[in-house]
Amino acid sequence: MAVIRPFYAIRPTEDKASKIAALPYDVYNRQEAKEEVSKNPESFLKIDRAETQFDDSVDTYAPEVYQRAHDLLWDMVREGSFVKEEKACYYIYELTMDGRTQTGITACASIDDYEQGIIKKHENTRAEKEQDRICHVDVCNAQTGPIFLAYRSNPTINAVVDVVKQEEPLYDFVSEDEIRHRVWVISKEAQIGAVEAAFGSIGEIYIADGHHRAASAVRVGQKRRKEHPDYNGTEEFNYFLSVLFPDEQLMIMDYNRVVKDLNGLSESAFLEKVSDRFEVESLGTEAVKPTRKGCFCMYLAGNWYRCSIADKDIPGHPVDGLDVSILQKQLLEPVLGITDPKTDSRIDFVGGIRGLEELERRCNTDCAVAFAMYPTSIQELFAVADAGLLMPPKSTWFEPKLRSGIFIHALD
Repeated sequence: MAVIRPFYAIRPTEDKASKIAALPYDVYNRQEAKEEVSKNPESFLKIDRAETQFDDSVDTYAPEVYQRAHDLLWDMVREGSFVKEEKACYYIYELTMDGRTQTGITACASIDDYEQGIIKKHENTRAEKEQDRICHVDVCNAQTGPIFLAYRSNPTINAVVDVVKQEEPLYDFVSEDEIRHRVWVISKEAQIGAVEAAFGSIGEIYIADGHHRAASAVRVGQKRRKEHPDYNGTEEFNYFLSVLFPDEQLMIMDYNRVVKDLNGLSESAFLEKVSDRFEVESLGTEAVKPTRKGCFCMYLAGNWYRCSIADKDIPGHPVDGLDVSILQKQLLEPVLGITDPKTDSRIDFVGGIRGLEELERRCNTDCAVAFAMYPTSIQELFAVADAGLLMPPKSTWFEPKLRSGIFIHALD
């Protein structure tokens, strides 16, 4: 059963929260991060991406970059921009985007649950990407970006959340991207106990987003255990910062594909090959999203097409039945010659938050064809993880993104 425990949060003062809260470190490239920090010097991005404090000649992963992150973080704590909670609490973190609200519990999850498969993953991680966050967490002695976890909705947790949300929020602000963020603290012992016991009855927790951050937090915990062979399992380094959301509140957006050429085919020959594999309907110039599984919309030579297979032809296998897998196996590989989308430079991925206009723009600049996907569902994600399988790359795009800097988990 899952161990999801309250923690002594280090968090911004009420007047600083909106200025400090920042999008995750991996949303930006280096130049974009520098511009963001220049625009907002209090942004937590200056800590998550401390290379913004150096000339571009300094390597992003240089030791002095991580040391600067440490110094900036703890200087801000000493100067009073952050406060440390006097008791271990849970927090309610609510995000509202385009009128849709999702409400999670901010807490600490167990590295043992991760290693034993109670916390389940659906993506592989890359060692070089892990190493960056390992250094950041280890040198800062703190986890600064929460991992986005999901669980099957629980009535006890829902009831506590409903009661606490009747109180005044600790934070209530709208970020630049028009996402509303509200935070409440769960500090009453009875409520803390109820939440902890409810999570203790849940057999599976799922990583929705943040696989590299989770893996990095676990690696640092393992390192600290070796450094402290007398550890007893209660130390903070045995846990990692998370926000856990009930499945019924989550929305996964489409993660679309653009391809730079037609693999030597003319547009008419390519369309003919697509028609051999899918039922193709011409939609004209108006952009349209797919409305069901087994269907994607394709933009080619200024026109949109709906491409679909019958429900009975959708594979029952958890991975093979994903729409991104159907596209890969039925079209991208056999027709366009893209055998490994992780490494092939001819394919690129466009998050659904950018809209269909971005697919058209790419085809009008550097690509030949675009595919608008039907989104993977949270239940499909659960099914893949429960089967111990992995999704193809770029299968899920979660919005809204959790902010860094609202909650910090110190490792001692």
